[in-house]
Amino acid sequence: MPQTDKQICIPPELPELLKQFTKAAIRTQPQDLIQWAADYFGAMTRGDIPPVRDRSEPVASSNFAELTPELLKILHSRVAGRLIIHVNELAQMWKVLSLPPELLNSVINVGRFTEEIEWLKFLALACSSLGVTISKTLKIACEVLSSDHDCGPARIPFSTFQFLYTYIAEVDGEISASHVSRMLAYIEQEVIGPDGLIKVNDFTQNPRVRLE
Repeated sequence: MPQTDKQICIPPELPELLKQFTKAAIRTQPQDLIQWAADYFGAMTRGDIPPVRDRSEPVASSNFAELTPELLKILHSRVAGRLIIHVNELAQMWKVLSLPPELLNSVINVGRFTEEIEWLKFLALACSSLGVTISKTLKIACEVLSSDHDCGPARIPFSTFQFLYTYIAEVDGEISASHVSRMLAYIEQEVIGPDGLIKVNDFTQNPRVRLE
């Protein structure tokens, strides 16, 4: 194979373009991701509005159940504390709950998961399909992951919240890493108590905590 010294030039706007594409894919949940991607970038090239589902529009999946925080909690309980789950096992769990396969495929593709799926990352992306904002997404994730069975506010270990917030912000692409670090440092130093847990109210009703 002939070698060349020619360097590939990556346009500086490419990372932002891919981040917007990722968010649009999660929101739209296309059944055929490859065809939808072709339509998406084709529209962008022509200067047209890309085929992105508005959050107020329901997903066309009349034969399937709608994903809810309650169903995510059932999935989480069946994962049973494992950090990694095989894609085939997750697909079977998803099927048993009659959830739309196009949503599963979309989350898997957006997360670039292979056969071994990091459960918390998958859960974070699944929650983001329900949450309009990062705060709402984290609220849903906190409620799903909380092991409290009383009527008190949902709460999870701060380390888990830190992982979820960092990952979701990275995927979102519109929040700087420095802002994420500042918010996490403030929460850890000023909000978290001796038990090391964070409650939903700690980041939804504290005016000094701005996750967006």
